[in-house]
Amino acid sequence: MRIDPAGWPFIAGPLAPAAVLSTAASVTGRRWPRRAAWPLVGLAAYMTLFFRDPDRRCDREVPAPDDVVSPADGVVMVAGEPQEGVAPPGDWQQVSVFLSVVDVHVNRSPYSGEVVESSYRKGSFLAAYRKESAHRNERSELWLREAGRTVVFRQIVGVLARRIVTRTGVGQHLATGERMGLMKFGSRMDVFVPPECELTVRTGQRVRGGETVIARWPAAG
Repeated sequence: MRIDPAGWPFIAGPLAPAAVLSTAASVTGRRWPRRAAWPLVGLAAYMTLFFRDPDRRCDREVPAPDDVVSPADGVVMVAGEPQEGVAPPGDWQQVSVFLSVVDVHVNRSPYSGEVVESSYRKGSFLAAYRKESAHRNERSELWLREAGRTVVFRQIVGVLARRIVTRTGVGQHLATGERMGLMKFGSRMDVFVPPECELTVRTGQRVRGGETVIARWPAAG
């Protein structure tokens, strides 16, 4: 199983003292060091699960050119009219995905295009499912543009997430579903598409990053 590089310090951190405790148990013959090591091994196992990076359909097949895919695993919180004060200037539809602490947290580009704008803003760490988190929490925002089409998406951290990893920037071209970053622990992602796009998901629906089509552009021509 592939593990995101950002996860190795979190996995190795608890394993190191667990190894020391297990060695102490073997040398001294005492049981308590080994018992104390088990919670650390369990924590490392959870971190391995959290930072897993599975392949998705978009890694094997080229997505349809008009499809906008979910940038993350999770549950759709918003699908339709933008929340008040959340959308960028202009006319948009909003799809927001909430990621729990057991979801895959590797983030993917919802659409193909050149990154024409990139910004990062510090903020609060409210629970990601709260409406206010969309405009008060720490976030990273990217604008993609391709052949006159523009998609905006944001990585927004939650009450447990304390760091956003964004592995792209202005001038880089992203493919639909391409890995572009990660958010550490519970968080949300917002995607904004123009009104002419057809939304294909509903509130409460579970989605998979890089696979579930959340919106579709009108066919060219």
